[in-house]
Amino acid sequence: MVNIADRYGDVQEYYFSQKLREVAQLNAAGKNIINLGIGSPDMAPPRQAVEALCAAARDDKAHGYQGYKGIPALRQAFNDWYASYYAVTLDPETEVLPLIGSKEGITYISNAYLNAGDEVLVPNPGYPAYAAATKVAGGVVRHYDLREETGWLPDLEELQQQDLSKVKLLWVNYPHMPTGAKASKAALAQLMDFAERHDILLCHDNPYSFILNDKPESILSIKGISAHVLELNSLSKSHNMAGWRVGVLVGHPQHISNVLIAKSNVDSGMFLGIQQAAIEALKQPQAWYDELNAHYAKRRKLVWQILDTLECRYSTEQAGLFVWGRAPEKVKVEQLVDQLLYEAGVFITPGFIFGSNGQRYIRVSLCADIGQLQTALERIKAFKNTKFKTT
Repeated sequence: MVNIADRYGDVQEYYFSQKLREVAQLNAAGKNIINLGIGSPDMAPPRQAVEALCAAARDDKAHGYQGYKGIPALRQAFNDWYASYYAVTLDPETEVLPLIGSKEGITYISNAYLNAGDEVLVPNPGYPAYAAATKVAGGVVRHYDLREETGWLPDLEELQQQDLSKVKLLWVNYPHMPTGAKASKAALAQLMDFAERHDILLCHDNPYSFILNDKPESILSIKGISAHVLELNSLSKSHNMAGWRVGVLVGHPQHISNVLIAKSNVDSGMFLGIQQAAIEALKQPQAWYDELNAHYAKRRKLVWQILDTLECRYSTEQAGLFVWGRAPEKVKVEQLVDQLLYEAGVFITPGFIFGSNGQRYIRVSLCADIGQLQTALERIKAFKNTKFKTT
């Protein structure tokens, strides 16, 4: 049998890919697992987006290949969205690249810029896709620490003392996943200054800025378009369109052109109907985001009760689709997560999958309705009263 390529030798199957299969098997066996692990929005996208998709699907002329850069109207819609909500002005022709989900952008950026041996600064804890894409592209992962005591922000003075001569990319993500930490404009400006001083491409992954966050920020609002900054964004969380796979890359024209080389050799464009639907989604007024966040705020109160029941410590200032909590020292996190899954019928995410600095933490998703969260809380209370095991 032909073996898998060496580049995948140190890359494991994505945790949720494996775990969701396990949850599906348990459900097939009648276990009725409540999934509080993954951030897949359960509410409907904007009605206008659904109608646009349906209209395109009925159009016999809408089913052909589309341009690799997306239709001009979609690039303009992203431009208008950035102008309205982030106060960032873009050139829709040269500084906006629609993506089939922002996750593919992580891979394309890595493929476009990394040569064998190039180093990439990856947050610990952080989104596992940053490290995986680096390894597949032949780069070398260099984790940098994020810690609770420093607000889950990079210690740039600590990084400054290291040899950065081989570092090509730096991944950041605020509001941060998994911790929900937010970065001020001052913190983002310091990150930009750091990247410029060391000639590093700063890649800001920004899909959570509209969720339980009073003021969405783009890193491009600090200094405008920079040769040292790229930003990824997505409609997955902000518009309940995770399965539609609509993202965007914004930044300097040369970087957009470089990433397009990688992208155009892999996919063949996005279905026209999804592009037209995305245009309608991007037109939503502030009231859309306010209503969405009102639902998440109610859910978060129940998640706080779940974490209280598990005796976890957490910040009430987190943004995004999750609540990140520190488990008590007496608890083995991996054992707790398995007990909750198999004995309480509730799946939550262990923090260690995001890096060693997540070892003592768990992450609970807000992507379940009030009834499911209430049931999960009741199950966990019953579990704790009878079976909560510690070291």
